[in-house]
Amino acid sequence: MVYVLSHNRKPLMPCTNVIARLLLKQGKAKVRKREPFTIQLAYETTDYPKPRLIPLDAAYPHA
Repeated sequence: MVYVLSHNRKPLMPCTNVIARLLLKQGKAKVRKREPFTIQLAYETTDYPKPRLIPLDAAYPHA
């Protein structure tokens, strides 16, 4: 998993290593940090955050 920052340094959804490698090779991204590995996109994108769902187990007995 690779963390991704937009052109404006806003966090986006993480991507896989393969996608990050392709973006870096094509010059569409640059390495921002090595630990944790983070890339920054070199082009404008939408900053729409993807909704994150919290997985809950309905069978778990809540105390």
